[in-house]
Amino acid sequence: MAGIPVRFPNAQGQLLAGRLDMPANGKPRAFAVYAHCFTCGKDVRAAVNICRALAREGIATLRFDFAGLGESQGDFAETTFSSSVADLTAAAKFLDQQYQAPKILVGHSLGGAAVLEAAHLIPSSVAVATIAAPASPEHVAGLLGEARKTIEERGEAEVVLVGRKFRFKKAFLDDLANHCSREKLRTLRKALLIFHAPGDTTVDISNAGEIFSAALHPKSFVSLSGADHLLSREEDSEYVGVMLAAWASKYLGELGMKPLQSPAAEGQVIVRLGTEHYRTEVWAGPHMLTADEPRAQGGTDAGPSPYGLLSGALGACTAITLRMYADHKQWPLQSVTVRLKHDKVHAIDCADCETQHGKIDLFEREIELEGELSSEQRQRLLEIADRCPVHQTLHSEVKVETRLKQ
Repeated sequence: MAGIPVRFPNAQGQLLAGRLDMPANGKPRAFAVYAHCFTCGKDVRAAVNICRALAREGIATLRFDFAGLGESQGDFAETTFSSSVADLTAAAKFLDQQYQAPKILVGHSLGGAAVLEAAHLIPSSVAVATIAAPASPEHVAGLLGEARKTIEERGEAEVVLVGRKFRFKKAFLDDLANHCSREKLRTLRKALLIFHAPGDTTVDISNAGEIFSAALHPKSFVSLSGADHLLSREEDSEYVGVMLAAWASKYLGELGMKPLQSPAAEGQVIVRLGTEHYRTEVWAGPHMLTADEPRAQGGTDAGPSPYGLLSGALGACTAITLRMYADHKQWPLQSVTVRLKHDKVHAIDCADCETQHGKIDLFEREIELEGELSSEQRQRLLEIADRCPVHQTLHSEVKVETRLKQ
């Protein structure tokens, strides 16, 4: 998928920096806006994973830095919860003018509280999702600890959050107190999905209960068992993204949205890689796969490695070939299991290889056959395994012609 860097102005004329995660085929079935957690940013790992998961399902998602954070202009000390809500409406306006008005709003932590309020100001939105959101924006004031009293007495103070210094003014606290989320929830009139971890020590799960009870249907809740507030584990943010895309599809479907179409024609394979890590989308005809590298190699382990896919192709071809042969012969083959391992070994260690220098690719293949087969039938199927097309391709001369697209 392609991540497009964008900039757009907020109500104060400050340029906000964002990234638009687009589907691989560049033709989204819907657009979404993502609001990051309190004092975080658009590139926090959870935001990246969730937005990419949505993009894989055909939903283009704009994640951006609120004013005064990350690459966006502005002074954080001059921002408030209200200004964050205004930034969200600016993001929606940008999408409406440049692409398509957003139908989905997603917010993490205080960003969740912000999207619940912004939803009333973004008429195009039909579905709203919150992740570890407080029931009231004023909950954030409690995170300031002893500094809250200093801010109220002196008008401002510096606070260290997640290892970084932020300056808060009393206007920030006053603004939080002026927002009543419960009243907004009763009049939301949009589909709502609430994600929350039972063990969240930053925003207690009771907040999810308050949001759920205040909102009208349609509303749903997903428990993030084992997750922390920031969704630090990759699998937790990946799970949120997958579940969110599936849930949103129902409401996009009611609007007559078409499912995501593959950019690859029949018999064609298209592979696309973005700028972060090695996570790669592979489209084979109408089918989408994900390739990656292990974490030890700098990847995110979101899918098999290229050699893993190659081994899988050999294994699949082997199993299919044996099934076709057994069916043709009307043999009682019940199932085929192929176990493969790929490695590079020194050619000198291979007794029956033509190459004697350097290294060669070795595929170890073990085949398990189930069914009432005779020993002769099993032996014949073992011989047939070497006739599978992928096996023969690996043993034949292969030529790859490469050119740059003009």
